Amino acid sequence: MHIVDLTGAGWHTSSRSSQTGQCVEVAVVSSRPTGAPVVAVRDSLDPTGPVLTFTATQWQAFLTRLTGTRLTGTRPTVG
Repeated sequence: MHIVDLTGAGWHTSSRSSQTGQCVEVAVVSSRPTGAPVVAVRDSLDPTGPVLTFTATQWQAFLTRLTGTRLTGTRPTVG
């Protein structure tokens, strides 16, 4: 489990989000107590709703699986 403070998180909306508002937003925040980077993902239509969190390793694995290629230099940057 990650303990994260989302206050002041810099949320980024996907450039591939649809015009109908079906979007996700992503932010990189620090976990407590280690300060390790955590990727937070939320529904842009429900910004006060639940947030999924992933370690940098989990997020990279997700992106690799999604694209079939290890991504570098993508936003948000983790680790």
